[in-house]
Amino acid sequence: MIRLDKFLTDMNTGTRSAIKKEIRNGAVTVDGSIIKSPEYKVSEDSIITYKGQIISYQQYSYYMLNKPAGCISATKDTNDSTVLELLPVNLRKNVFPVGRLDKDTEGLLLLTDDGELAHNLLSPKKHVSKTYYVELEHAIATNDITLLEQGVDIGEKKLTLPSHIEQLTDTTLRITITEGKYHQVKRMFQAVHNQVVYLKRISMGKLILDSLLPTGAYRVLTLEEINDLKEITGKV
Repeated sequence: MIRLDKFLTDMNTGTRSAIKKEIRNGAVTVDGSIIKSPEYKVSEDSIITYKGQIISYQQYSYYMLNKPAGCISATKDTNDSTVLELLPVNLRKNVFPVGRLDKDTEGLLLLTDDGELAHNLLSPKKHVSKTYYVELEHAIATNDITLLEQGVDIGEKKLTLPSHIEQLTDTTLRITITEGKYHQVKRMFQAVHNQVVYLKRISMGKLILDSLLPTGAYRVLTLEEINDLKEITGKV
């Protein structure tokens, strides 16, 4: 059993103080009855509404962030701002970024407190695909695209796994990889004597960056998006 105000706070409906006020004002029902006591005990099976909307229990939190350049993919840092600082303070508890995007890289970043899902998404054995929009310093040749798709030497023990490239212009393209080595995309293009000047991740598995989500903004994942991630990692 858990206090009603804590339950609603944990489900990210607002701050603890604001929730207490709304409860006392009659904005919350439990199993059909208006409850005005923040201390009232509820369970995961209780049917709770807040301002007319059913609030379902969720064990974990999942957020899609459109990461801007200039912040790092970490929970804390003494020198730079982190991606967690883009979330309200009340949403940051136990949440961490799934994988890393370079400081100057933008785009899709998943934030969650679901450690098992994060582990599966990042596991080399799962080969979860990641697609990036890339802008290059120089025009790319057709034979370089062929090499990149077959696998190139980036200084590791093995060549990179096969990738897929969709060329947009001479200097822009989308590349899909199934690995997550350090600075991999940048190192791949360096291997064919080119340089990445702009990089943005646009998808991770079936999770696609919301085109309506401004840079630096976040939103809660939909149930369908959560289930898609669990399905590709075998968690469902």
